[in-house]
Amino acid sequence: MSEKTPVDFWFDPLCPWAWMTSRWVLEVEKVRDIEVRWHLMSLAVLNEPKLDELPEEYRELLETKAWGPVRVVIAAQQEHGAEVLGDLYTALGTRFHNQGEGPTKEAVAAALDEVGLPASLLDHWDSTPYEAELRASHKEGIEKVGQDVGTPVIAVPGADGEQIAFFGPVVTPAPKGEEAAKLWDGTLLVASVPGFYEIKRSRSQGPDFSNL
Repeated sequence: MSEKTPVDFWFDPLCPWAWMTSRWVLEVEKVRDIEVRWHLMSLAVLNEPKLDELPEEYRELLETKAWGPVRVVIAAQQEHGAEVLGDLYTALGTRFHNQGEGPTKEAVAAALDEVGLPASLLDHWDSTPYEAELRASHKEGIEKVGQDVGTPVIAVPGADGEQIAFFGPVVTPAPKGEEAAKLWDGTLLVASVPGFYEIKRSRSQGPDFSNL
């Protein structure tokens, strides 16, 4: 039996686009021989150099709601192993995005309880000794695609053994079954072309940001 292809996925639990993409990748895992490995990145870290250039509403979001969840998640990874990230992300994203609770301390506490992690991890909400590890994980992901994009970042081994990395794809709703597989195959195909840079199309509807 061949080994599964590792798929490295960088996420910030705050981001609804990353959440939708992550649900798609989990659907792909059911129909393609891949194994998702979760990593943390941070929209707060990404936007530090340009906070003054951002719209006031988004700047406030980053300053008041973005740091707490990623601090708790990096602490969970450092103290309990990277294997807890997938279930924790699912518990967080379900509350933040699907149930409309937003990235509150109460939602994070409930997610920790759901996956059997200690409530003491909430002690990292306002500050954490693992900030260097958070920034290192973020840097590892964002340097694969450049500073002009965000979360999620996905990296997979190419045919030559070198990693293919890309931002996105941005997708809503997350396709399932063979539709998920078709999008995966097509994404890898275009991302593997050396000169490929970007593809977009217009959409009339995106995810709801109002709960963040």
